[in-house]
Amino acid sequence: MIETARKALLLVNLGTPEKPEKRAVRRYLSEFLGDRRVIDLPWLFRKALVHLVILPFRTGASTRRYQKLWGNEGSPLLVHLERLAVKLQIKLYGEYTVIPAMRYGKPSLVEALSRLEKASFEEICVLPLFPQYASSTSGSIVEMVLGTIRSWKVVPNFRLITSFHNRPEFIEAFAAQVELQKPHTFDHVLFSYHGLPYRHLTKQNPDMDCRICDCSSSKPSCGALCYKSACYETTRLLAQKLGLSEADYSVGFQSRLSKNWMSPFSDERIVQLARNQVEKVLVVTPSFVADCLETLVEVEDEYRQLFLDNGGKQLVLVQSLNDTDQWVEALSVMIRESNPATLAVR
Repeated sequence: MIETARKALLLVNLGTPEKPEKRAVRRYLSEFLGDRRVIDLPWLFRKALVHLVILPFRTGASTRRYQKLWGNEGSPLLVHLERLAVKLQIKLYGEYTVIPAMRYGKPSLVEALSRLEKASFEEICVLPLFPQYASSTSGSIVEMVLGTIRSWKVVPNFRLITSFHNRPEFIEAFAAQVELQKPHTFDHVLFSYHGLPYRHLTKQNPDMDCRICDCSSSKPSCGALCYKSACYETTRLLAQKLGLSEADYSVGFQSRLSKNWMSPFSDERIVQLARNQVEKVLVVTPSFVADCLETLVEVEDEYRQLFLDNGGKQLVLVQSLNDTDQWVEALSVMIRESNPATLAVR
């Protein structure tokens, strides 16, 4: 780590196995699924579920999907994170020292925090790279960071950017990526977000029934802390920026593990569109700021084949923000303008 400033910016994404091999994938999944914010069950039940049910049956399939994903430089999620950090370091040179980290796997968030402590920065800004706040993503990162720095002898000034789903800079950067694909030449645009179990939403909004709550409303009753309403707000802002009417697009949630996850499901929506003789679909994934397994394999490979198998003609994935210059500029603006967070860890 080369120190260039008295402030540090910690860029954190989810994580990736070190190799597309069973042992590495199993180790990664064990760490990821062992997080109490990911599988929110009592410790013993979570451990039994992960090690006796999920890992024995899921490791092989996950390894094959990672093998499809892997490029010559390695995991795209890690490649994009490292490139983004380099570009952002150039952009913020003299203001911040930029440090990339992963919540699970390497580069380790724990090791990054250890280096930060030794460097004695005057201020640390932590940016989880998830536009819409969720307890299982940004919340997990914030919990680990706060749990670590509270034991430091010297605690520096500290800032969190835990959500940016409606920031103009983020919307403009993602809209620019969509516009590259000429969305108005497609029959339909599907905005696909990573899903969550309904019980995760209920814990954040215990007085709401998230299955029937109209989160698509411009003024949802569940409020700003709801992941689902944040997804719909991102969609509305992107559609407005792109000049899409309500008939031009729909919203879906992907990566589900059961019927008790957020709906409508993106895969079912893909099938429905194909069977309704919609020939050309553009898929936008605004919960991912870097291309990864969920975009390059789940959408671009599996959803495309699903669409073709059910009569569709063309399904195109919009490339994510990755390390584009406009995304670097957007991040630099958000970082410079952000105020100290008052968010309690939810």
